[in-house]
Amino acid sequence: MTSSGKAVAARPLRIGPVLVSPPIIQAPMAGFTNSAFRQVLRGYGGVGLLYTEMVSAKGFDWLDAHDAQLPDRLAGIVDEPRPLGVQIWDNDPDVLARVARCLAVRHHVSVVDINFGCPVSRVARKARSGSYLLKDPARVGRIVQRVVEACAPVPVTAKIRLGRQRDEITANRVAQAVESAGDAALTVHGRTAADFFQGTADWERIAEIKSYLRDMPLIGNGDIRRPMDAVQAIEKYRVDGVMIARALLRRPWLARQIQCALEGRPMPSDPTVEEERQCVLHHYDLLVQRFGLEKGTMLMRKYACCYAQGRPGARRFRTHVAQVRDAAEFQAVIGQYFPS
Repeated sequence: MTSSGKAVAARPLRIGPVLVSPPIIQAPMAGFTNSAFRQVLRGYGGVGLLYTEMVSAKGFDWLDAHDAQLPDRLAGIVDEPRPLGVQIWDNDPDVLARVARCLAVRHHVSVVDINFGCPVSRVARKARSGSYLLKDPARVGRIVQRVVEACAPVPVTAKIRLGRQRDEITANRVAQAVESAGDAALTVHGRTAADFFQGTADWERIAEIKSYLRDMPLIGNGDIRRPMDAVQAIEKYRVDGVMIARALLRRPWLARQIQCALEGRPMPSDPTVEEERQCVLHHYDLLVQRFGLEKGTMLMRKYACCYAQGRPGARRFRTHVAQVRDAAEFQAVIGQYFPS
């Protein structure tokens, strides 16, 4: 909804044959976007496309060759509702193509996304993948073309940053290369790899990419923390969809609020403290069901810290929740800081 109260004219977002409605996408986040978190998001609604965590194609390929189980990061994908996307990374076109084909044919994922934006050292510097590849748009295009051929008709997308650093902005050329290679959509994070998550996402640069594209959808990513941020991204910067990362960890109900804002409907208010408390406890139950008590409790510590951001006593809460070892201790800490 604009400041005048009118709905934003957001076009339907199609990624190949996949309709993403509303045009709100949950970003892949290593260590966070597992099946339990995705179930929490589905409960609130508003996300048109969800993703697993980013997966190493080389690691997946090794497990598959040895008839091992799926990587832990893909736990639950067999039984989950669609659409559901998986993001993979590597720099070897053959490995990426094999893994993409397996995901498309055997596991029936809706979208295969290739990561060309990760700035983390083990991916970008040591493995020469992720954002390292942004310096060579032609190579990125060749990788995308190989993967597109391997897993058709399942659509292939790419996620990039603006470039490796501020004096090396390559996003426009990369965008053209991946579109020519058959990419079905492009997500651009409005920072460079050197920025990591510092500073402010450059939405003017994201918007500029649109003029270099023929008809491939452009999805914007970076600093969407409130419903009006997403409205502005679509209304002012003319992206076809938005991808949201860290804000959903603190406020999993945010996507539903954005959907209502885009559609000109009354926007749901934030949950009460009691409702938020129930959300945290439900999330914990889902983790324990999926991963067992010990691992589920360990995983929930970091999610709980996300929920506590901005709340009174958040620093003390983080200290206490980091030490919980079982359900009783966790519930006691939550009861103290999220009183009913």
